[in-house]
Amino acid sequence: MTELVAWVNQDREAGRLHPLLVIALCVVVFLEIHPFQDGNGRLSRVLTTLLLLQAGYAYVPYSSLESVVEQNKDACYLALRQTQGTIRTEAPNWQPWLVFFLRSLAEQVRRLGIKVEREKLVLASLPTLSLQIVEFARAHGRVTIGESIRLTGASRNALKQHFRALVERGYLNQHGGGRDVWYELL
Repeated sequence: MTELVAWVNQDREAGRLHPLLVIALCVVVFLEIHPFQDGNGRLSRVLTTLLLLQAGYAYVPYSSLESVVEQNKDACYLALRQTQGTIRTEAPNWQPWLVFFLRSLAEQVRRLGIKVEREKLVLASLPTLSLQIVEFARAHGRVTIGESIRLTGASRNALKQHFRALVERGYLNQHGGGRDVWYELL
């Protein structure tokens, strides 16, 4: 493990390989080392997420790589076996794992694109005032009616109707009551 971490750090500094190749190679070698009795697969996906975020791939938390791998488990195991069987030889065959890994990332990005398009369609159907409330909640993590009054200039009664509709339609979750009520995105 020490050698693997040192190699990843050295290659990141030197920039000899594309970051996705470094991440893919790190993961397959990590899985070949198999440092723990249980949980190496799950840990490898957490490691993948961390390395992708460190490399600047900010989309990663918004789409599940775990579900992509789970739905392609047979192909994953085959690629792992084909590559890991050659890792300790003079001429390792990285291709099966690299192809699987990069295709999985591409599928993750494709799924995120679908989510984004769905979100655009759903948000496009909201009234402007409701859309402003949702966008404020997304940007700040939560929103109150008082903040919405200051943001939009709308009346408290109009905003209450929009908040009620957003809760009923499953956009917002209400916390507390009365003047202390606040809302967050579901």
